[in-house]
Amino acid sequence: MKKILLSFFIGIMLIACNQTTTPVREVWTKEQANEWYKQWGWLRGCDFIPSTAINQMEMWQADTFDPVTVDRELGWAEEIGMNCMRVYLHHLVWETDKEGFKKRINEYLTIADKHHISTIFVFLDDCWNPVYQAGKQPEPQPGVHNSGWARDPGDLYYKGDTAVILPVLESYVKDILTTFKDDKRIVLWDLYNEPGGSGGYKYGERSLPLLQKIFTWGRTVNPSQPLSAGVWDMSLTNLNKFQLENSDVITYHTYEGLNSHQQLIDTLKQYGRPMICTEYMARTQNSTFQDIMPMLKRENIGAINWGLVAGKTNTIFAWDTPLPDVVEPPLWFHDIFRSDGTPYSEDEVDCIRSLTK
Repeated sequence: MKKILLSFFIGIMLIACNQTTTPVREVWTKEQANEWYKQWGWLRGCDFIPSTAINQMEMWQADTFDPVTVDRELGWAEEIGMNCMRVYLHHLVWETDKEGFKKRINEYLTIADKHHISTIFVFLDDCWNPVYQAGKQPEPQPGVHNSGWARDPGDLYYKGDTAVILPVLESYVKDILTTFKDDKRIVLWDLYNEPGGSGGYKYGERSLPLLQKIFTWGRTVNPSQPLSAGVWDMSLTNLNKFQLENSDVITYHTYEGLNSHQQLIDTLKQYGRPMICTEYMARTQNSTFQDIMPMLKRENIGAINWGLVAGKTNTIFAWDTPLPDVVEPPLWFHDIFRSDGTPYSEDEVDCIRSLTK
């Protein structure tokens, strides 16, 4: 009996010794965050996808990765004084081609750095199509905004087997973060775009557990860059509270006009952290470069508008106003340049240059 008890206790001790817990770092202090922000100056740029890609898969898969177009279009951004792009990743590209994907991320970063452009990378996303596949991507639906954009993880998580997809997502996030955790070309990791989703597939507060998990994964890796997830819908109370309390740097989206945008900024100032607006500028919503960008510069808030070059995403068309019978709407919703590099509006480009040069 004594031998049995001794063996039992030895076994328990061995298990305890082998179970090492990886430390999870705390949220940066306000002082850390503000000191970090000083190195970047005023960040300004776009949510970027090359005009030849309809979604994240087409941007990053080996067969359709297009460094020539990326180089050309980031050159146009550099010419008007942009210095930061926000770029979406996707777990499915990593899952099907881990090493190739990371090499292409590095190639993108090299091109961007050549143009003096830093990068904000986005991991998860609750917007647009909940189902997707690797390989050839769909053609754009004429006149339909972001007809081919893919959520991540979408229905694989919300209607599938979470026991299968969660380990994949955790490995993906930790692998990318570990690979690029000290890369000086990366400004920030935007962990989850618009958690809760929108439109007919709205997840709402059901996104909170996944949001909590990705922050834990990120803090476990502890990259040198800050972690954030932008608030975007003030009705998502629990999501907003978690995002604002757990982000090292405050990021947010709004496509409202000047007064409403300023009110949101004034509300977020209470957190005492640097702020980056990671989505704005929708002309039909009265969110314009001429109104919003000077205010963001004055407030020293990063200014990242949706869209650089009109292309397969069709984001010159408004979210809820499909126009399948026209080549372009009378007033573009997003984007700055046509695919040949000419500006949609010379006045807008002049305004941007006046603020960035």
